[in-house]
Amino acid sequence: MKARAILVSSAAAMVVAKLALYEDNVLARDRISGVELVKERIVSSSGIVPGRDEQVSKICGSRNDGPFDVLVIGGGATGAGAALDAASRGLRVALVERDDFSSGTSSRSTKLLHGGVRYLEKAVFNLDYGQLKLVFHALDERNRIIQNAPHICRVLPTMTPCFSWFEVVYYWAGLKAYDLVAGSGILQLSKYYSVRKATDMFPTLAKECDGRKLRGVVVYCDGQMDDSRLNIGLACTAALAGAVVLNHAEVVSLRKDAESGGVVGARVRDNLTVTFVFTLNVNAIYICGRERIRCTRKVLVNAAGPFCDSVRKMADGSATNIICPSSGAHVVLPGYYTPENVGLIVPKTKDGRVVFVLPWRGKTLAGTTDSNTTITPLPQPHDDEIEFILSAISGYLNVEVRGSDILSSWSGIRPLAIDPSVKDTASISRDHIVHVDCPGLVTISGGKWTTYRSMAEDVIDAAVKHGKLSPSHASSTANLPITGAYGWEPSLFVKLAQSCARKKTTKDGRVETVAIDATMAKHLSTAYGSMAYKVASIAQEEKLGNRLVRGHPYLEAEVAYCARNEYCETAVDFIGRRTRLAFLDAKAAALALPRVIQILAAERGWGAERCEQENQNAKAYLSTFRTSIADN
Repeated sequence: MKARAILVSSAAAMVVAKLALYEDNVLARDRISGVELVKERIVSSSGIVPGRDEQVSKICGSRNDGPFDVLVIGGGATGAGAALDAASRGLRVALVERDDFSSGTSSRSTKLLHGGVRYLEKAVFNLDYGQLKLVFHALDERNRIIQNAPHICRVLPTMTPCFSWFEVVYYWAGLKAYDLVAGSGILQLSKYYSVRKATDMFPTLAKECDGRKLRGVVVYCDGQMDDSRLNIGLACTAALAGAVVLNHAEVVSLRKDAESGGVVGARVRDNLTVTFVFTLNVNAIYICGRERIRCTRKVLVNAAGPFCDSVRKMADGSATNIICPSSGAHVVLPGYYTPENVGLIVPKTKDGRVVFVLPWRGKTLAGTTDSNTTITPLPQPHDDEIEFILSAISGYLNVEVRGSDILSSWSGIRPLAIDPSVKDTASISRDHIVHVDCPGLVTISGGKWTTYRSMAEDVIDAAVKHGKLSPSHASSTANLPITGAYGWEPSLFVKLAQSCARKKTTKDGRVETVAIDATMAKHLSTAYGSMAYKVASIAQEEKLGNRLVRGHPYLEAEVAYCARNEYCETAVDFIGRRTRLAFLDAKAAALALPRVIQILAAERGWGAERCEQENQNAKAYLSTFRTSIADN
């Protein structure tokens, strides 16, 4: 009997295993078909997104197709990622953002894709398995981002200076553990370098700090990206995958069902055009002169970042805040402070914070980790924060760090979250949380840039479950390249420069040489990927090949391209998110502004009044980017 029982048990186990394998295969086929379907849409469209007017028309078309399955509030990394994830599953999804894609936290990061060396240190010393899981997960997601957006991301070696032999052993062991946790996803092995080798690699590195002599450095590798360019790429890829994405469209209130108390709709104001505004219901659409759009859907996803609580309180005025805002200040200095391909990390300053000194877009980016702050749409760094950064890095460099060298500075708000479903709220989560506030409303917050994709997948999983939705595919974003990645290769800039250095015969018979130099070509390749050819074509064919401002590779053609194919609707959209002029050099951005407005006016048909309003708005925006600690 025992033998028979064992046999029966074994047979049952085999059946269960086969069923599990079958289910895995089905999910794998769904995932593959979902990926291929989205890829086919992107490739067949040549990466050209539907225009904003077309997106509005698609919303109007929902009277025939039925309501959206998901409406996402927030166009940052997580919101755009959620829209892309939902579209990749075959769900009908719309995304609205009150300002511009990546206008908030997602454009104000330290530009790093990392697993979190500090979290690994806490995991080891505090025996905290949760922190260890965070590192494993983030390292996995880091590699996915680099794989799916290779033109926007790169591997960046970063030095940790050691001023005692104990520090050499400590940091070497810790970073070897970081390598071990990364496993097969390791970017490069961490290494110890002597003082001579270190200063050859990083000429401005100090050999002595606070009376201590440098004993060498430990170099490890993480990823670096252009955050807003990646965010724009996600929004455009979502649009190509079938999502409706609208920037400058603000949710002003939520509609609730009187009986169930659940969220059943949203009132959205078009902040750009009040001349063409409509009310959208499930069964009918009414064009009217009001300033609001009414959207009805099955599940609303709240991905508003630091403003998540504001959205939650639209549904329930008594909702307890879950956001604990934290800010990180950043300062941009000339590129001569750091070599082009090596960064520096000060692992522990006098107050325990971490400071990074990184090369970025030809400049040097220095920034700190979290400090307490209040929530505001346009956060600004304070004098003491800027002074702290300059003071912290000056001891580690052998050149004078001058306040007069500041090209730009900014502050970003990180929405750290407290899980309202957990009784013990003393600890703030460094991971993300997904919370169902009331029927129809699912909120996601916390996390970090590196894990945006898995955050988006988690919140759409929750939306599918909560709304009892029926996606046609599983999530397929793990292996889904964003627009610009198709056909891109590291040598693309060479081909771009070669193809744009040919002679061109004009209509009147004159021969002109239209050239894009190596600096311009590298910039276009890393900003737009394979879509760089379209920017170059505009530069050549429409005589928009001049630089917008001296000392920066940005071209006039980029304004036209971004207006036509990246939902660039305002001058601030361009100088802040489509290009990084405001973040890299605020004064240069101000010099480029008149030409940017002129080209956008030609693209959008603006009159003199709108141009003046754009000028005023952009100057107010640029005033928040400090170029001197003496500025008010």
